[in-house]
Amino acid sequence: MKASERYYEILKETLENAFHGQTGALETAAQRIAESLLNGGMLYTFGTGHGHLLALEIFYRAGGLARVCPILDERLMLHASASESTGWERTDGLADELLARYPVKAGDVLIAISNSGRNTVPVELAMKCRSRGAYVIALTSLRHTGAVTPRNPMGKRLFEVADLVLDNGGALGDAAVEGTGGRKVGPTSTAVGSALLQAIVCRVEEIAREEGREIEFFASSNIDGGDEINEKLIEKYRGVIRGL
Repeated sequence: MKASERYYEILKETLENAFHGQTGALETAAQRIAESLLNGGMLYTFGTGHGHLLALEIFYRAGGLARVCPILDERLMLHASASESTGWERTDGLADELLARYPVKAGDVLIAISNSGRNTVPVELAMKCRSRGAYVIALTSLRHTGAVTPRNPMGKRLFEVADLVLDNGGALGDAAVEGTGGRKVGPTSTAVGSALLQAIVCRVEEIAREEGREIEFFASSNIDGGDEINEKLIEKYRGVIRGL
């Protein structure tokens, strides 16, 4: 079997396990997010390194929830300095800086994304958001995080400080396909994490519909009428959602 085919088979199996092994957790996540949004709350997302790709996955896109605010800081991303972002992720106190710019409050929901769940900023941010009364959902790899020790002053991993845990089912180290010399390639966390998040978004819309209510969604700006829909939402939330 070619490595590309092997990756596909592993990814397919991981997706199956991630969905069918935690249907209750996925439903709870959707219910809590729908409840928050229908009551005027905000859905915040946060990830460091490649995790920030998932924080952006459900932000400002066609078919995406309007009331989504990613917590972004370029020091924790890859475009300014990928190597330095690793050090920043381990920096104590950075969560306070983030929360000074993003006013997470009681009734909001935070999805905190970290494959290993061991570094300082995601854990610290999750703890501080919970202390403010927000509901915290961790998206992590239980196999990975269960095999490592905390690398933060709190002595905790992300799954230990969240209200709800979603497992991406990834392997230790994320890469899943055996290469030469023991090397592994082919991470799965982004593909599986994206699918889980989008499935939750679909269920959030359905929950609102079942209750005879409506939650705001962006349309594609590349379909007729899309710009008009989106401009109304942008105007409404421009001063509320940073980066919009």
